Amino acid sequence: MRIFGPRLKISLYTRFIIAITFILIFLVGSILFLIERREVRTIFEESKSRGVLTARHIASLNLESLTFWDAVGIKNNIERKIDDSLIYVVIYDKFRSPYVVSDHIRDNEEIWRSRLPEKVSEEMSAMGRRDLRLEGKTVPIIEIEVPVYAEGTQDYWGSVKVGLSLEENRKEIRQTRLMLILIGCGGFLLGLIGAVVLAKRITGPLQKLVEGTVRISKGDFTQTISVGSRDEIGDLARSFNEMTRDLLETRRRMEDANLKLIQAEKLASIGRISASIAHEIRNPLTSVKLNIQKLMQNEHLDEEEKEHLSISQEGIGQIEKFIKELLNFTRVSDLNPERFSVVQIVEESLKMMRNSFQEKKIVLEKNFAADLPSVVVDGDKIRQVFLNILRNAVEAVEEGGKIGLALSRVKENGVARIKVRISDDGCGIPEKDWENIFEPFYTTKPSGFGLGLSNARKIVEQHRGSLRVTKTKGKGTTFEVRIPCEVET
Repeated sequence: MRIFGPRLKISLYTRFIIAITFILIFLVGSILFLIERREVRTIFEESKSRGVLTARHIASLNLESLTFWDAVGIKNNIERKIDDSLIYVVIYDKFRSPYVVSDHIRDNEEIWRSRLPEKVSEEMSAMGRRDLRLEGKTVPIIEIEVPVYAEGTQDYWGSVKVGLSLEENRKEIRQTRLMLILIGCGGFLLGLIGAVVLAKRITGPLQKLVEGTVRISKGDFTQTISVGSRDEIGDLARSFNEMTRDLLETRRRMEDANLKLIQAEKLASIGRISASIAHEIRNPLTSVKLNIQKLMQNEHLDEEEKEHLSISQEGIGQIEKFIKELLNFTRVSDLNPERFSVVQIVEESLKMMRNSFQEKKIVLEKNFAADLPSVVVDGDKIRQVFLNILRNAVEAVEEGGKIGLALSRVKENGVARIKVRISDDGCGIPEKDWENIFEPFYTTKPSGFGLGLSNARKIVEQHRGSLRVTKTKGKGTTFEVRIPCEVET
């Protein structure tokens, strides 16, 4: 039996904010407390200094009157408004008895008869604090007493005690505290905002990592995390992205291997079917073809009958062509490699296509790099590849169109290759069909069997090369054939 309930899950972000909040409260509170104590002490010291100066000023004003015991003169002097915070003045004689007192405290004997506990001497002034009931309200005051000496002598002649209101000081202290509280609140909010931003910066990538791992567990290896920070979080995100790329590449290779396995199984099935087709159709078809040829030699046939027989003969030719392409596709023939110049093979292919170019008035643009190395290939089969691509280009362009043919040397994965680039400005192939055009029996043309490009790719791959269709600016189609060569770039 469980005594305690399930533990409350607190996110890293929440814990970070709580910790920073407590730290900010402690730091801001401590700093404000120290500043407030110092400000209060400074304000009080200023009040004390002002009181000492006020008392000494009054003492200097009344020195002559006090020397001649002129009470009236002293009375007139102390009733002047010397300082707005001055509440009262008491003059003591040399016998330390009250001699002259401000009128408004005459009834408050406790104030003018009491002496400060500290001894007033030449070196120091006495100071005390009390609350005075004045005009129905209590006023905090500070009392300062300074000694008075006969002029030119060290004879003690009396003392002056002043009472200064601390109300303005209290207001200043309250304003200082309010200002410090506002500053503290502002600093706390800024610190909290900074903590939130920092927490987001730290926990955001971590949350993305968690979401990424969940998606990867569901089979989505395209998940990446965009983190630009150059710290441990950034290193972790970059490692995660590298891992997803490796997983994606591994899965792609597995899919390619599966596709090749399926393709191999397909080819094996097609090979068995094509052998049966060749056996079952070719011999009867040859007999039909020969009989039609004999009938066409009959002089008694009219033009309409000859036309029907000609159409039948063309149909038989199409069937024979299909059987031939099918057998070529399924038959794994051995290569007869020899050293050839790619330029020579291309030029021979162009020579065989010359009539087709002239019929459509096609403009041929050639761009052959200089000093291209020779390649070891089966010349007839590579020529068949170029012829197949060129025929497709001729069929795709309009009359007066352009076909470009470029030869260059490139380096791919550390292997030197000859790149043959054949482009046209024809109708083009939709990007979604780029890979399908190399599948057997797939064609975008109204006529044809869809085996030409399949045969071409198979031949190129037998030579450890590659055949692919690439993007073209504007309209048209571009094919790239890459064949390894023996000279490094």
